[in-house]
Amino acid sequence: MKNYIVLFREPDGRVDEHPTEAIKQHQQNWAAWFGQWGAAGKLAGGSGLTLQGRIIKEDGSIITDIHRVGTEIVGGYLLLKADDLDEATQIAASCPIYEFGGYAEVRELQNQ
Repeated sequence: MKNYIVLFREPDGRVDEHPTEAIKQHQQNWAAWFGQWGAAGKLAGGSGLTLQGRIIKEDGSIITDIHRVGTEIVGGYLLLKADDLDEATQIAASCPIYEFGGYAEVRELQNQ
């Protein structure tokens, strides 16, 4: 098995509002997705991210708030175990991030 990180990018939820019922269904879809892949032994960790953070550039002297492209933010990450990039991509492609306009980036972790 190889280790992968999935970065979830999505619109800032404070900007895009969704009906309460749609949010509830979205949360249920995430719970089912985590249950399916957790039971399969493919999830190795992850978390949503707060909107508090900083970017540090140059020699450490340039410090700004978190990266945004328009209203898009990195909303969370997930650590996956998969046989190869194709399997990791298949797992990420089945997640509910796409329901509200989000997307995912899958990257293999370098062996240490």
